[in-house]
Amino acid sequence: MARNKFDIDEELDTKFDFKQLQRMLGYLKPFKGKVIATVLLMLTASVMALLGPYLVKIAIDSKIPAKDYSGLILLSIIYLATLIFNTICMKYRIRTMTFIGQCVLHDIRKDLFVHLQKLPFTYYDSRPHGKILVRVVNYVNSLSDLLSNGIINLITDMFTLVAIVCFMLYLNVHLALICLAGMPILIAVTMLVKNAQRKAWQKLSRKQANMNAYIHESICGIKVTQSFARENENMDIFLKQSNEYRKSWMAAVKVQFLMWPMIDIISVVTVTAVFIAGVHWLGTGGVTVGIIIAFISYIWRFWEPVSNLGNFYNAIINAVAYLERIFETIDERAIVDNLPDAVEMPSIAGAVEFKNVVFSYEQDEIILNNVSFSVKPGETIALVGPTGAGKSTVVNLVSRFYDIVSGSVIIDGRDVRSVTLESLRKQMGIMLQDTFIFSGTIMDNIKYSRLDATDEEAIEAAKAVRAHEFVSAMPDGYNTEVNERGARLSVGQRQLISFARALLADPRILVLDEATSSIDTKTEMALQEGLQRLLKGRTSFIIAHRLSTIKNADRIMYIEGGNIVEQGSHDELMDGKGAYWRLYTAQYRLLEVV
Repeated sequence: MARNKFDIDEELDTKFDFKQLQRMLGYLKPFKGKVIATVLLMLTASVMALLGPYLVKIAIDSKIPAKDYSGLILLSIIYLATLIFNTICMKYRIRTMTFIGQCVLHDIRKDLFVHLQKLPFTYYDSRPHGKILVRVVNYVNSLSDLLSNGIINLITDMFTLVAIVCFMLYLNVHLALICLAGMPILIAVTMLVKNAQRKAWQKLSRKQANMNAYIHESICGIKVTQSFARENENMDIFLKQSNEYRKSWMAAVKVQFLMWPMIDIISVVTVTAVFIAGVHWLGTGGVTVGIIIAFISYIWRFWEPVSNLGNFYNAIINAVAYLERIFETIDERAIVDNLPDAVEMPSIAGAVEFKNVVFSYEQDEIILNNVSFSVKPGETIALVGPTGAGKSTVVNLVSRFYDIVSGSVIIDGRDVRSVTLESLRKQMGIMLQDTFIFSGTIMDNIKYSRLDATDEEAIEAAKAVRAHEFVSAMPDGYNTEVNERGARLSVGQRQLISFARALLADPRILVLDEATSSIDTKTEMALQEGLQRLLKGRTSFIIAHRLSTIKNADRIMYIEGGNIVEQGSHDELMDGKGAYWRLYTAQYRLLEVV
């Protein structure tokens, strides 16, 4: 759990692997036809564009000395046509590849989000949510330019390089060799900076995740921050994270920008060498003024795609650093997942059985130790005991939010691991202590558990849990807009809405985990009437620290130290004067004092 902190760098130390790029390119398969058409069009445009210097050479060496005006006009028309054609092709490429690139980003982001919804609670418990968010948004967005321009540019620039070399060799072999003499130096520099650049961008991605995690944490805890006047201290922490990100960015850019100065230097040196050699060989060996001018044009065009390839190489290094994070998340194993032979859970009657269940969150910390019990359909079970005893763990295992270490959890004679998660959880209603209200209307929030429910059914659920009165009093009633986490609502109101949401699902097994902890005593007393009616006929598990709320349960289980210490009805446990009796009398005395 040590990594669940904003200032702990994520560990990911892998070798540079082009398989990450191959995997990303797999997302282009649905658009293969459009990509091939765009490539062919751009290759044609590249050849057309390279005709320009050769047309200039013909004009200087042949048409101008002969004063062939009609020939010059024809060459000019051809040259203009190549430019127009190249412009049209460029416009098509930009529009098509931008569309394809955004579709691929959409698919990658979709796969990320779908997989994140399958990951177990332990995944979210072990890392700041801001570090997860940065992968779905920032890291995926960082691939935009590579997908929209880089891939097509790579193919086009490589083809252009080959075509330019062919043109230069056709014009003059010796001058072409002078131009190519700088390539080995450039390749050597590229190899030297590759590892340094990749490590720099990996470090940058870690610092970006840290800063994003702290911003997310600060926004979520803004009320606590302002309550304790922690703004200045938080600003210091933010500035530290921001400075680390800035330094990492500058270090990454410093390494990245080693490429283009080398390209510029080599290109200037080769152009100078071609000028000197061309003038020296002018009039001999087939070197003409037109060839020299055309050659100079080809040299500049030669180094342009080389520079583009250098930039593309930089983009690849950067992209791999982000792809590693993205695919690491997609490859994260869903510990709790459907088994290959899992079947649909039929309609649940509500019989629940724990057989010698052993469970732990960490290997060396046992939460439930060889727990066994059975519950009949329609029975109401209350779980009580000290904090951390394992009460919430029991109900989490019924819904299979976690997998047990050993033993079995059985519902209606079926091990919960043998059925699909969706078919199991759709028949359960869960009301947690930490309620969550989504942005939207109150009606949207109640219907969240059952989208096909009618407004009337949602209102009936709200009435049953005593939420109807305060909802009706709001400006727009059930159509009142609420913000994320229900900032406009009190804690008690949020719990009542969550209660209505759980009950609307009409679950066969109902779990109430401290469901009434934030509801005032008056509302709770009224709520109990509706609860008794709604609990009837369905198996229910109730966790409550206020013991007065579970007196009517069919059976009360006292859990302590990972074991069921005692169980029975309220009267039976009070008569036994054991752990439950001591807890109940202590709470009763405390209430008398208050």
